[in-house]
Amino acid sequence: MKRLSNYIFTTLLSFIAIPALQAQTVDVTINEDGIERHENIDLPVSMTYPLDSLLQDWKAKNYIEIGKDCETSTINPVFSDSVYIDRLSRIPSVMEMPYNEIVRKFIDQYTGRLRNQVAFMLSACNFYVPLFEEALDAYDLPIELKYLPIIESALNPSAVSRAGAAGLWQFMLATGKIYGLESNSLIDERRDPIKSTWAAARYLRDLYNIFGDWNLVIAAYNCGPGNINKAIRRANGETDYWKIYNYLPKETRGYVPAFIAANYVMNYYCKHNICPMETNIPANTDTLQVNNQLHFKQIADICGVSSEQLKSLNPQYKRDIIPGNTKPSTLRLPLEHISTFIDNQDTIYAHRYNELFKNRRTVAVQQATPQTAKATAGKGTLSYHTIKSGETLNSIARRYGVTVKNIQTWNGMNSTKIAAGKRLKIYK
Repeated sequence: MKRLSNYIFTTLLSFIAIPALQAQTVDVTINEDGIERHENIDLPVSMTYPLDSLLQDWKAKNYIEIGKDCETSTINPVFSDSVYIDRLSRIPSVMEMPYNEIVRKFIDQYTGRLRNQVAFMLSACNFYVPLFEEALDAYDLPIELKYLPIIESALNPSAVSRAGAAGLWQFMLATGKIYGLESNSLIDERRDPIKSTWAAARYLRDLYNIFGDWNLVIAAYNCGPGNINKAIRRANGETDYWKIYNYLPKETRGYVPAFIAANYVMNYYCKHNICPMETNIPANTDTLQVNNQLHFKQIADICGVSSEQLKSLNPQYKRDIIPGNTKPSTLRLPLEHISTFIDNQDTIYAHRYNELFKNRRTVAVQQATPQTAKATAGKGTLSYHTIKSGETLNSIARRYGVTVKNIQTWNGMNSTKIAAGKRLKIYK
């Protein structure tokens, strides 16, 4: 049984009803060389999420079934320390999985107070773990890191911490930008499960190149490499997590034990009478590249996909707007709706455009002259536009500062479909 150098932990957990935005804590009694002292450490925020909040995601509401008959029981069997030590030793892992009383208390929490949350996370793993495993394998990282988002976000893709970290992997804004995750008023790629997962894999690889110890990597992921370096200096250069433990922030002191406990419970949940909630894996999805600004309501109206489903499949878009006119942007849709989108692109882009993008209109102000007054009285000066491959009525209308309806009226068009090579009348 690995202990904290010469420390022997006797831990008493007490959960106090406290206001939101404050941490829940674990009371700890530490015996160090015969001297007893008391302290408390913060629980990872993910351990404080109620089950109801985890079930609010569209995927959870539509594909995780609560109340299905299974063998989940309210009875949590009691095991001896030797059993926990043996089970941890059997987890196929290159990462160190030590055991002590703190690890035991976190295991007790997952298998006791949080057993319903564990049942949820076991089901949510069906959505996200394959993605995690692919990225970790690509960077030759330990696969057991796939359970890190359990500690970070409880597999809640919409999670936002008190400090402002967001998404499954809880990236802070600055760190996310370093690893290529764009954040602005319209988009937050920290909430994109795919992009954030690959960014997290690169970050974990870089942290290991710095510290060369996975426990320190896990701790650094939580509180930042700067805090780990400070703890190492205060511990006279010690680089063992358990030897720098006392110099770490309170939440980080429980972070590594919680990670070990998460690995334990995701491997041995059956031994504790926990049953995964039933999961219906969602239908296949695919992605498209969008090169114009687009609102979810335009897609929902024409393609028949609910706005809620669009938000769940594309959580990186904060205000339901895809800023494809800034740079090519990804849109994920159910596979059965891909062809509908492709066949109706012009209609979709034009649909409710002026209503949904009022703050993006072009406003021209000019001094009236006899010539402009004459043009205003009629249709203006006639010119012709030859349609190029890839153009839409929407993009042509924006180019000339007119509306799609104008172009349709001038050219006697009943639909928005156009063909390359044909000419359109444009009145300037």
